[in-house]
Amino acid sequence: MSKHLRRELEKINKKILSLGAMVEERARMAVQAVETRDAGIAQTIIDADWEIDAMEVEIEEECLKVLALHQPVAVDLRFLIATIKINNDLERIGDESVNIAERVVIMAKRPPMKFVFNYAPMAEKVQTMLKMSLDAMVNQDVAQAFKVITMDDEVDVIQTLAYDRIKEAIKVHPDRVAYLINLLLISRHLERVADHSTNIAEEVIYLIEGEIVRHAKHED
Repeated sequence: MSKHLRRELEKINKKILSLGAMVEERARMAVQAVETRDAGIAQTIIDADWEIDAMEVEIEEECLKVLALHQPVAVDLRFLIATIKINNDLERIGDESVNIAERVVIMAKRPPMKFVFNYAPMAEKVQTMLKMSLDAMVNQDVAQAFKVITMDDEVDVIQTLAYDRIKEAIKVHPDRVAYLINLLLISRHLERVADHSTNIAEEVIYLIEGEIVRHAKHED
């Protein structure tokens, strides 16, 4: 491999790691906004979304430029393909953080309700999955990546529980349907963060082992 190609790949790697750190922080802020009903934190997430979008475009353009100019093969080609996909998933996690923040801004304008659903276990698990997927990427850790994939079903179970609890609350409080629907949407957005974290873990496995595992768990 030429020294120039190595430098380009290292530069891309640093940028994707920076984007990962930024996205992880936005997800943490979104969870904090939910827990505290803090519209100020939520608005900060919304206003700063352009930073993630801009970095995502920059990383994709860098990857495409290296593909065109150097025509890499083997592990270097896998790195670029995986990075493009991870880049997209990170941007989508940023979007989900914005979606959560938008729900919080709306809910903060309305009176709070007594306990409907405790998001803390779900939020903690989702944030753990995101952190583990990014750590797996940094450390090239296949075992860690597989752990993330196994956790996705656990989040799905919690999301189903949230749906059931909120559906019952709507029957009891038909006057608060709008508020409760926003709570339901938050659970859906958190579940999508888990899905994208799983996608990242699957791309890490592809990067390291050259194995596509994204459909494996659905096969007999």
